[in-house]
Amino acid sequence: MIRLKNLRHSFYGINKKNFMQRDGALTSLWQHNMPEYNSKSTSLNNQIYDVLIVGGGITGITTALQLQKAGKKCIIAEAHSIGFGTTGGTTAHLNTFMDNSYAQIEKDFGEENAQLVYTAAREALDLVKQNIQEYNIDCEYNEKDGYLFSQNEKQTKELEDIYEASKKAGCEIRDAHLLPVPMEFHKAVVYERQAQFHPSKYIVALANAFEEAGGIILQKCRVTAVHKKDDQLEVETFLGKINAAHLIYATHVPPGVNLLHFRCAPYRSYAMALALKDGYPDDLAYDMYDPYHYYRTQEINGKKFLIAGGEDHKTAHQENTEECFRRLESYLRKHFNVEKVAFKWSSQFFAPADGLPYIGHLPGNPDNVFVSTGLGGNGMTYSHVTALMLTERIVNGKSTYDKLFNPNRVKPVAGFESFVKESADVVAKFIGDRFNKVKIKELAEIANGEAKVVKYEGESIALYKDEKGGLHAVNPACTHVNCIVGWNTAEQTWDCPCHGSRFSMDGEVLTAPARKDLEKIDLTPHE
Repeated sequence: MIRLKNLRHSFYGINKKNFMQRDGALTSLWQHNMPEYNSKSTSLNNQIYDVLIVGGGITGITTALQLQKAGKKCIIAEAHSIGFGTTGGTTAHLNTFMDNSYAQIEKDFGEENAQLVYTAAREALDLVKQNIQEYNIDCEYNEKDGYLFSQNEKQTKELEDIYEASKKAGCEIRDAHLLPVPMEFHKAVVYERQAQFHPSKYIVALANAFEEAGGIILQKCRVTAVHKKDDQLEVETFLGKINAAHLIYATHVPPGVNLLHFRCAPYRSYAMALALKDGYPDDLAYDMYDPYHYYRTQEINGKKFLIAGGEDHKTAHQENTEECFRRLESYLRKHFNVEKVAFKWSSQFFAPADGLPYIGHLPGNPDNVFVSTGLGGNGMTYSHVTALMLTERIVNGKSTYDKLFNPNRVKPVAGFESFVKESADVVAKFIGDRFNKVKIKELAEIANGEAKVVKYEGESIALYKDEKGGLHAVNPACTHVNCIVGWNTAEQTWDCPCHGSRFSMDGEVLTAPARKDLEKIDLTPHE
């Protein structure tokens, strides 16, 4: 097994160009030994497309393929490489039950809408299975039962409510008397016909199918601006202009400044793939703490791993993210016979304010601009809800789920349009020659491999010292709406605590909503 410290991306100084990359320094199980995807197209032509899909993760690729199969001419623009974002960092649970329980959905949206959520989720999981069968995808797909269990009286009362609401919603659910994991419990229920798979193998197969169907995938093609031209959209990218009749943002959260950024809270979640001496669980399992722990087994090339996750917190609200891994490992060692931690990684998700995702027309944009965001911890399921829903919307003009997931259910507050106009794509400029490298080095009392935000002559500077002692300096003001970024010790990125934008050590945008890199500070070596 390759040691974790050697599994880093090319933008962290080690060449990994032949393997799948993601938005952090740690390597997930889904990247390991997974070849980089080489798309057939590397440049633009002058075609007008029916749909431009921005984002090459599971949401974007699945949606693009559905639209292409429905007769639409589609193009995917991915800022980095496919699977670079959360798709490469998921734990790949496929669920018909959500982080926001059916009891809560029924309370907030009514029994009929709770039933509609279940119907959408069931259709989504059926689409995954259909794709795997249609394209003969080898991605270790298995249907599994999902166990939800309580460990105290308060949780048991909550679980009883969830059970009743789930039954009314239509879920295939029953009581359980045993667990697949070695945990004590008060009560447990089983959701039938859940599933799991290898997400990277799945999206690579879908990307191939999309291109074979005539679709275009452009990697390293960041979208920088969108303009409405009559009934068409003219989209500026790193590779030139793309003209399309419709645009879908499948970027986890839309770039730029939008109302939905203030209705979606960014969170980090932590995952490990462990080799056990024995006792791998046969099914999926979830406890009911907040944040909760989740477990499953993945077999790759004959080798089993326990995949476990938890320790969620708001992005950039935890000073030492390595501590989250330590707590998770300690918890797992109490319950499982752990031989070693083979992989560890963290990932980002966006939790919607009212518990349901926002899928449909993007508020404040032309009618032909759509979005899928706020998928919470259920991105593997809601990605396929998005594919079905937006294909139906674009092809037929409406979808069964339009009202349920309508992003425009969130109304703007007074003055919001002025705020957007003033705040979009902020780049606060420094006066370059004020920064003296020698003095800043004296100020930066940090060890190799560490980072911090320091004050110098009244200005804040984000400094990272690499393993060789070289200093990397950027303006810490996030280019989204000017919040100050914080250092993620585990993934070695600058993360924004406000809306979840993430940047490399040198300020390159890794995660929306920011569209522009952090300003890089040139530390001139004058005395």
